Amino acid sequence: MKRILLVSLIFSFLSTNVIFGQKNQEEPTGTKNVAYQWGKMALDATASDTEKFKPRPTITSRYLGLIFISIFDAWSRFDENAIPVFMNNVDRRPIGEQIVSNKEIAISYAAYGTMKEYYYSDTEMFKEFMIELGLDPDNNSLDPTTPEGIGNLAAKATIEARKSDGSNQYGDVEGSNGKAYFDYTYYSPVNSADENNDINRWQPKYFSDGNGGQYAPGCLTPYWQKVTPITMTSADQFRPGPPPMFGSEQLKLEVKEVIELQANLTGEEIALVEFMRDGPQSVQQAGHWLKFAQDVSRRDNHTLDQDVKMYFLTEITAMDAFIASWDSKMFYDYARPYALVHEYYKDKTIKAWGGPSKGIVEMKGQEWRPYSPDIFLCPPFPSYTSGHSTISGGCAEVLRLFTGDDYFGESVELVPGTLTEVDAAYYGKPITINFPTFTEAANMAGMSRVMGGYHIQADNIAGLQLGRDVAVQAWKFYNEHLGN
Repeated sequence: MKRILLVSLIFSFLSTNVIFGQKNQEEPTGTKNVAYQWGKMALDATASDTEKFKPRPTITSRYLGLIFISIFDAWSRFDENAIPVFMNNVDRRPIGEQIVSNKEIAISYAAYGTMKEYYYSDTEMFKEFMIELGLDPDNNSLDPTTPEGIGNLAAKATIEARKSDGSNQYGDVEGSNGKAYFDYTYYSPVNSADENNDINRWQPKYFSDGNGGQYAPGCLTPYWQKVTPITMTSADQFRPGPPPMFGSEQLKLEVKEVIELQANLTGEEIALVEFMRDGPQSVQQAGHWLKFAQDVSRRDNHTLDQDVKMYFLTEITAMDAFIASWDSKMFYDYARPYALVHEYYKDKTIKAWGGPSKGIVEMKGQEWRPYSPDIFLCPPFPSYTSGHSTISGGCAEVLRLFTGDDYFGESVELVPGTLTEVDAAYYGKPITINFPTFTEAANMAGMSRVMGGYHIQADNIAGLQLGRDVAVQAWKFYNEHLGN
């Protein structure tokens, strides 16, 4: 009996010291923490999605939001207080199991499960990363007492909870005939690409197909306001008042501002327009702010816990900000400068950008175009509010709240013109763009859309405010799920 008791005490001592050692080991931080690495994997997958399916920022914002919810839910079972969003009936693990290695395993299986679902065409890339981490990608355990099982359960719960959320991911809404993301609201613009019947409303525009032809893309996900939000009570919870109408002095001045800004773009402004537009392998706005969040992680040498929480907060904000922005866009169905300039300055001579490698030239108002490549001249959906402004306003605010400081301190170096011009002779000298604060980064993102000719100032200002309203709601939701 004494021998059994002695063995038991030795085992208890060793177990306690192993656990103590794991809890107090030097934890991987910054780029070495597994949450950061899965964040990078999510960005790579988003860029790949853009290459395969063209830009679809609403859809990828949902993917990123749900991926980081599943990661948070898996992590929550190894935290003392956190409350999962979708994963129910899975108990919190005992204090002795709340160690870094278990968290790494749980969030990896959650990330792997959701990324396979949403970015399915890159499944092999995710599988290879799991193997790199020393994890079995074929482990499908749903055992709620193991980190592998908890991770798989978190992914499963997220996917199941959002199957009928209004996104029509599976093309199963009535009338969709199995076509994913089919528009079940049957939106039809009042204007065609050839005829503008109502200047206040959105008009599709012709793009180059890259092969000598042209086409006018339809409206991107015109039903997105029907997607169930994560943190908001409804898509229209913070809907702004109306934009300025044709004939108003405000709209006249704002259209004039767009023309003058474009005609006088500096090298730094061109670089900013291109950076925020994000180039050919775009990760869209939700991904852009995930990139900024990863900048913060490297800057502040984040632990896994900090990154799980920060990415969760940033991406649920971006997801809901897109839903709120689309509610405003589709409710007002508002015109873009591309059509407004043509109407206001028809047959009037103006100075404007003539197109790739043509510089600033004199032209008739109806020939004006945004500072953008022929294959993607203007976002194919209504203007008010600006999506860039809304998402940037929201994500900047939650990063400010999360870090407790508006300081950002990041910069990027770009050669102006490389993402728009086709002749190297029109490229500028390398430019460094500085983002001193999160708030200023959001303001710069919004203003870049006015300078590029995609939006008037009203779209930008209302968008920034809408995003900040969403951020307040997201911050409250976040703190509730931290158990605060």
